[in-house]
Amino acid sequence: MSETRRALLKQAGERLAASGIDTAALDARLLFQAASGLRHEDIVAEPDLGVPRDVLTRFSEFIDRRCRCEPVSRILGTREFYGRSFRVTPDVLDPRADTETLIEAALGLAQGREALRILDLGTGSGAIALTLLAELPWATAVASDLSAAALRVAKDNAEALGVAGRASFVQANWFAGIGGSFDLIVSNPPYIRLGDIAGLAADVREFDPLGALDGGPDGLEAYRRISGGAGNNLALEGRVVLEIGAEQEDAVNELFTDQGFARESQHLDLSGLVRCLVFRRA
Repeated sequence: MSETRRALLKQAGERLAASGIDTAALDARLLFQAASGLRHEDIVAEPDLGVPRDVLTRFSEFIDRRCRCEPVSRILGTREFYGRSFRVTPDVLDPRADTETLIEAALGLAQGREALRILDLGTGSGAIALTLLAELPWATAVASDLSAAALRVAKDNAEALGVAGRASFVQANWFAGIGGSFDLIVSNPPYIRLGDIAGLAADVREFDPLGALDGGPDGLEAYRRISGGAGNNLALEGRVVLEIGAEQEDAVNELFTDQGFARESQHLDLSGLVRCLVFRRA
């Protein structure tokens, strides 16, 4: 145990910074906490204690992976989203803070509605559907995904969050095989142009599943499918709540207008970009 906690964290932070990691010090701390099982306050209180060899080995492996641009959430297998911890695997998109914009929009629409039924298309880890269920104890949700592996992750998260009794999971290609009427249809679909994927940051390009990123040649293929099918499953007073990519607002709006919908509202993310659109029947 020759290395102290302080020295080890300093070295790890410097190594991450040299690898181009912007959040080097924070990432080093989070990975050390995971490797050691210690809380941040424990480390701060006794920074000069030695580090056991097994912790050092585990921490070194974590730092090696982070230097190769693997996100901290992928290394640890969990991601914090809207105040809750979600299991993530290579089979699901890593939930990001931008998607909390959609959550806020959906929660606003849910107030005053009873027996709310939600359909989450392309659920992945279940972050959207399960967060809404956790926030809305009177709601039920159907979470669909083309990937059976993703649905297994979503089911595990539903159990961990205590909402499995109000969630059902369907392996489906968008609306195929989905029955019933829903008050909210929500989705964070793939919206990256196929030709742009190679230029994405390595932590996205190399570690998020391609199927969760690839929106087709123009990035709009999923929105065509959703706009074309939503009318069959949307309740009369229901709403469609969608995450969109940068500069997609007008194109997505046109697709839904052509299918008999009207835009009700738009919602900005923390960067001031339009990140979420809400549609109703025209």
